[in-house]
Amino acid sequence: MRISLADMLAITGLHQQFVDAGADIILTNSFGGTRQRLKLHKADDRVFELAEYAARLARAVADAADRPVVVAGSVGPTGELFVPLGALTHDVAVASFREQIEGLIAGGVDVIWIETMSSIEEVRAAAQAAIDVGVPYTATCSFDTAGRTMMGIMPDALVRAFDGLAVAPVAFGANCGVGASDIVVTVLSICSGEHDVVISKGNCGIPQFQGTEIVYSGTPELMARYAQLAADAGARIVGGCCGTSPEHLAAMRRALDQRVPAPTPTVAEVVDQIGPLTNAMPSAAGDGDRTRRRSRRGE
Repeated sequence: MRISLADMLAITGLHQQFVDAGADIILTNSFGGTRQRLKLHKADDRVFELAEYAARLARAVADAADRPVVVAGSVGPTGELFVPLGALTHDVAVASFREQIEGLIAGGVDVIWIETMSSIEEVRAAAQAAIDVGVPYTATCSFDTAGRTMMGIMPDALVRAFDGLAVAPVAFGANCGVGASDIVVTVLSICSGEHDVVISKGNCGIPQFQGTEIVYSGTPELMARYAQLAADAGARIVGGCCGTSPEHLAAMRRALDQRVPAPTPTVAEVVDQIGPLTNAMPSAAGDGDRTRRRSRRGE
């Protein structure tokens, strides 16, 4: 597995485009950087090296910006199942994540960005690795299966995932998933405390095949409205995941800069403004839940 000059320029160019579009946080190109994932490319002996390299590329762009830009070290799932469903143990997972995180820290990241997780066990293992290294971290899950993660986690369970850990995340929430409407409704379920820093990092619409390519359906206008609704739902960090281009992000930035805070939206209002839910949501924030949430948030 080689890293060419063309690869470096492409990655740096993308970081720069997102900073130019208004991003306050950029993620390193290290999502699949654990030993388990790199083994698929016969590069499992280069975990630290590749993580450090990815971090240095993002750090250089952030440091050259004319405003503060946070560099977040992207840490994705291992792709393995935990015991008893699979062979991955907590200790092995923590060691795998720690190896990657140490490389990201050496390259200069500000925070570890744990994302697209499906199981509580993996969330806690990655969080423990960040704690062991002594770096702040965030954590998000992908609630893409009928309002749950692939392993059955409900959004409100994520809030309790960090119980007993020595250090809590600086932010937590949802990313990826199946579309803008679904992730806003997920945020409604997660935002239960006025002091929570909740992340909403939704996909740019729904992926569709066009010939041999996957194209995302979301327009800049849709993502702009999504960003406003996510903020109204309680998210304090709003971004885009799969399919999000600098053009989409620029529209989101403008929408958030111009946003006039509005009451917490209902599920019906979310659907009316940015489209139907792709998934059935078993606990899609009923009226009573929203009333209690508004009360907790002082609305």
